[in-house]
Amino acid sequence: MLNRKNKKFKERKGLIVFIVIVSFIVIFLLIQYILCQAKVRGGYERLKTYPSKEIELSRGTVTYIDQGEGDTILSVHGIFGGYDQAYDNAKALASEYRIIAPSRFGYLGSDVPEVKTPKEQARVFAELLDQLHIDKVYLFATSAGGTAAIRFALDYPDRTKGLVLVSSAMPPKEKPGDYSEYAGPPAFLINNFGMWLLRPFFMPMMGMESDVVYSMLPVNERREGSIIDASISNPDMARNFDEYKIENLQAPVLIFQAKDDKMAKYELSKQAVPRFPNHTFVVFKDGGHLLNGHEEEMDATLKQFLNDNR
Repeated sequence: MLNRKNKKFKERKGLIVFIVIVSFIVIFLLIQYILCQAKVRGGYERLKTYPSKEIELSRGTVTYIDQGEGDTILSVHGIFGGYDQAYDNAKALASEYRIIAPSRFGYLGSDVPEVKTPKEQARVFAELLDQLHIDKVYLFATSAGGTAAIRFALDYPDRTKGLVLVSSAMPPKEKPGDYSEYAGPPAFLINNFGMWLLRPFFMPMMGMESDVVYSMLPVNERREGSIIDASISNPDMARNFDEYKIENLQAPVLIFQAKDDKMAKYELSKQAVPRFPNHTFVVFKDGGHLLNGHEEEMDATLKQFLNDNR
């Protein structure tokens, strides 16, 4: 009889502990959801501060920013980006150059065509420049945007004055036997709440502070583009290795890279860099994927590169 009572007591105790744990998790997720929704609204408000425009091209709508005067820089954003990230990456140069900062396929108002390859993205860039009556550009590309920028420089050498790659995707040194078919966050996490919950792990996983999530929100407006990057753009230089004749690049290339970058691996970049015929490789010991702490040196080097290749 006593054993039976002890057993029931333990069962009740276990049930209470289970209920407490579940309740704690539910309350935690509810609080996080409320916080996330507030930050998402802030993200939409932030986007309203950008002077974005829309243009209809043969493959659909492209949303972009066009600011400044002078020689043109086409800024190509990375994963979880859009016209806002593209413009912010290059806005320090807006006093001396014209900055064209488009959203790539599936990002912040830009349509997704049937063909979503970097080659097609480069073609859309060229059509956008045609509509804006721009002949030649410097390309300024970060992270996943490097693939489309390299593709543009290869396909439109007469329109490329220079190519700047910052913590960029890079081509393999040689044709790989195998490669990752999907290079990015799992699709089920690519949404506002998923990335909000993941933010405490940004530093150990990506080497970035958790507040980077604020520049990504609203993630839902960048979801389709991020999946395209993970499944198509990022693997493209390995998947279609023979189509990337890096040795044939005519434009001068400036490459920035940090040794502690957890996303664009330094060792892989170091192996790939000799394939670029006319390149300058600037390496930092630290700074991570965002090259934090090296802004002044990068600005000086970049301005010198642009002036030298006018």
